[in-house]
Amino acid sequence: MSEKSKINRKRRREHEEKEAKNVIKYIFIALIILGLLTMASFFFV
Repeated sequence: MSEKSKINRKRRREHEEKEAKNVIKYIFIALIILGLLTMASFFFV
């Protein structure tokens, strides 16, 4: 039983790390897009 819970805990931790990396990636992409839009708005004004 304890082995099973250890395996599940490890699997859950890996899954959470993977999700966190995805979130960071999407935030980074969003910041780049916002920066480009800001630069474009200054360029066209």
